[in-house]
Amino acid sequence: MNLKQKMYNHYCNLLEEKIKTLRNRIADLAEDAQNDAKGSAGDKHETALSMMHLEQEKLNHNLKEVLDQKSILENIDVTLVNKYIGLGSLIYTDKFIFFISLALPKIEVDGKEIIALSLHSPLGKEMKGKKKEETFTFNKTNHKIVKIE
Repeated sequence: MNLKQKMYNHYCNLLEEKIKTLRNRIADLAEDAQNDAKGSAGDKHETALSMMHLEQEKLNHNLKEVLDQKSILENIDVTLVNKYIGLGSLIYTDKFIFFISLALPKIEVDGKEIIALSLHSPLGKEMKGKKKEETFTFNKTNHKIVKIE
């Protein structure tokens, strides 16, 4: 398995773990609210239920965002090798390795640090459409594109 496939699998697993964690927290919160509703009454009870409801809404919003990210990631074909930088490109520069996908955490695969970023980010926009051997400047630093997968 090549670096691009390993990295892709790592990011898919990372998002799956986030989804699992969020779903568990939502289920726990629903159970707590149900248990709290059985034995309490009054203003404090209503406030507690309102706080739980707000937290549940926040978690549901986060879950939707992560599910959307997972959907975008799953639509990237990592077997494609493009001549020009675009969605799904793994870019080796003289300084860093970038994966054009989503704004995801930096990871290490096979001893190599990979930075995932969106094509819509300032750096993604700077790299978009470039090809091997071209250079770009970001934050007053010059980068040379060594390889695109």
